[in-house]
Order: sequence, then C-alpha cells, then structure tokens
Amino acid sequence: MPHPKPSAIHSGLSSSGQSLEMSMAVGLLSQKVSDLCLGKPALVPIPASSSIRDAVYALGRSGESHLSVWSCDHRGFCEAADDGDVSSCRCVGKVCMADVICYLCREENLQRRPGDALEAPVAEVLPESSDLIVRHVENSSSLLEAIDLILQGAQNLVVPIQSKWSSRRKPHGKPAAACPTPTHHGNGLQFCWLTQEDVIRFLLNSITLFSPLSALPIDSLGLVTDDFLAVDYDSPASSAAVTISLALAHQTSVAVTDSDGTLVGEISPFTLAFCDEAVAAAIATLSCGDLMAYIDGGGPPTEELVQLVELRLRERNLVGLLEEFSFGSSIATGGSSSSSSDEEGRGSPVGRLMRGGQYSRSSRYSARMVRRSEAIVCHRASSLVAVMVQAIAHRVNYVWVIEDDCSLVGIVTFSGVLKIFREHFQLHDNSLSEIRRKV
Repeated sequence: MPHPKPSAIHSGLSSSGQSLEMSMAVGLLSQKVSDLCLGKPALVPIPASSSIRDAVYALGRSGESHLSVWSCDHRGFCEAADDGDVSSCRCVGKVCMADVICYLCREENLQRRPGDALEAPVAEVLPESSDLIVRHVENSSSLLEAIDLILQGAQNLVVPIQSKWSSRRKPHGKPAAACPTPTHHGNGLQFCWLTQEDVIRFLLNSITLFSPLSALPIDSLGLVTDDFLAVDYDSPASSAAVTISLALAHQTSVAVTDSDGTLVGEISPFTLAFCDEAVAAAIATLSCGDLMAYIDGGGPPTEELVQLVELRLRERNLVGLLEEFSFGSSIATGGSSSSSSDEEGRGSPVGRLMRGGQYSRSSRYSARMVRRSEAIVCHRASSLVAVMVQAIAHRVNYVWVIEDDCSLVGIVTFSGVLKIFREHFQLHDNSLSEIRRKV
C-alpha cells in the first residue's frame, strides 16, 4: 500500500498553531548519537580469528545475546596498551546463538559432528553483507544520520565511548585465559552500539511532538506489508531453516500458520538466540509446530520431545548430531552435575558453562527469554504509537498484523516505522522553512 499524501498526514497544519511543535520535532534531528549512548554498556568483543566454538563459549560467559566481532585481537589481555592503535580496530560483524544454530543446520554440517563444524572460523556464520549491517559512526553523528544509515540497511551502529581505566588493571603483558568482558581498544577507548530499537525508543519518549502522526492507523500510513516470511504448522522445520536464516538477517521472524492462513505462532531468531546449539537437532527432525513447542515454555524441552528428536536422528542416521545431542539433552534435563570448574579445565566447552556460572544454556531460559513462541499482534486500525509501544515492550523489531479471525495479513517493522518518521522530519523541515519565510 502506498504511503498517504502529505496532506493526509498533516491536514490542519497551521503556521500559528504548530510551528513551535514542528520546531521541537525538527530539533530532535540535532541530537547526537552520543545522547542515545548514555548508559549503554560497552561491547563485548571477539576477534574475527576466533572459531565458532570460541564464540559459543564467549556468548555463554558474557551474559549478552550478541557479541561484536572485531578485526583486532585483545583476547590475551583484558586491556590494551595505553598507546594501542585504535585505528586498526574495526567491528566487522555480530554473532549470536541463532547464527550458530542456522550454521549447524546446513546440510553439509548435519553430516558432521557438531564439534567439528564448530572449529570453523566465526566468519563462516557472518553474512556476506556484514560490513553494511554493522557500521561505525562518530559519537558526534546526528540522529538523522543514524536513521539514514539504518534505512540503508545498517542494524547496529558502533559508537566510540571513552571509559576510565580500572585502578586494579592487570600488569601489561599478562594474558587472561578468557576475557568475555568489555575490552579497551587503546587509550581507554571502548565502543557501544545503537540498534533500531534504541532509536525507536528515543523517538517514543518524544512521541507527543509527532501529533497527529502518532495517532494515525498503521494501515493509513502504509506500514502494513505483506512481504513477510511464513511456514506451515505441519511442514518440516528443516525446510524452514533457510527461512529462519532470512528472518535473522532481516531482524524479523517466521510466522507459523495453519492451512487456513491463521497465525498460530512464530519461530523467532530472538528466541533461538537464547537456546542451546542442540536446537539444530530439533530443526533437523521436528515439524514447525513441534519446534515451537521445543523452544517454548520458559525452560528445557519436554522429555517427550527430546526422545522424539533422538528417535528421528537415529532414523536419519545422523550419528554425529545424535551423539552431541544426547550429551546436551542429558545436561538440559539435569542428567549431569559436573561443576563449572571441571568444564573450564577442559578448555572451551561448546556452550556448556553458561551465563552467570550456570551449567548448560538451557538452564537460563526462564531468566533470559522474555518472549515465547506466542506472536505479538496488532490490527490494521492500531495506531502507530500503540504498535511502537507493543514492540518496545516485547523487545522485538516487528509486530504481526491480523484480522479479527486471526488470519495473518501482514507485518509492521521498525525499518518501516523509521521510514515514516524520516519522511515526517523532512515534511516538517520544509513546512517550518516555509513558515519562517512568511514571518
């Protein structure tokens, strides 16, 4: 659906009544990205030379859903030297467990032992367009520049932040065996990143400046698109592996519908980001409906589903995946009581020693997963601000649009919302200039 004409959005705009509001809205454009970085944690980096196994281990130790991948390597030292060359440090991508799971689901990797597949370099799980997805910006860059970069395809904007050196700094040259914590890249410099969610949240905090735009139905704004990813409830999850990868790349999700087109749930990369790598076995063997149940419920999968996965792995003769999955499932269901110190003594385990010292990724489902397979939905008549609040509240970059009978009709994405605001800024800027010329 095409965007409405400017007159449809801004009817009733008067030079006397709304010039101040327009000026304040346009004034948001002068905000710097550093204003949005206040309180943001420093990035936890891993070098591009790391293996996928290293990335899995670092994810488990860091407490983050994503890690930044860097061209430089500070693994051996928790802090760089004072005269470190920060110009050689560039963030070249990002990685999460959903990337790893999708990688393990590739046909060539299903025939191997997952442990062997995880020895590949982390670059194997990065998309070819990583340099466009993750972009460096100066902390003096404007909000408008940030929005433009996002509309060009950027998902994470890397911003430098200055931090103070720790008074208990380790002696220079003393290596740290594992340092899955924020790292100084030289001269005390660290980085954070801004996401679409950060920008939308910032705009939402000033939403009163965007009346009447914020109260208009999403349908009238042309925000509802039928360009979305969907799979049938009864179809094999293995056939949806590529679709899940696409959803991950586009920061959306995969709708799960029945034969009538009714939205049943979703398979969300966000949910997969907080799952164990053993989910690759579930994707290889279960239906899409069963996969939703496997990753749902705020805890480890049911014993019935675990047994079903193992049975089908045997039927398909996926020996390597079966051995790895059997070990992982025994941990998830409490079959192992090994201590974290035992695991650390073996080097870099594959996602076993988990965040906050918890053993097994599955043990932190309830603590970290704020959403299940239940899809977040709205209607065509929902207002722009209502949809923004929904998405922010549930920590997603999209909201599904359904009819009263729950049939799926489309999706609203953050990138679409930012495009509307970008056009709104431009219209207000032009209108404000016209008003000033008349005064």
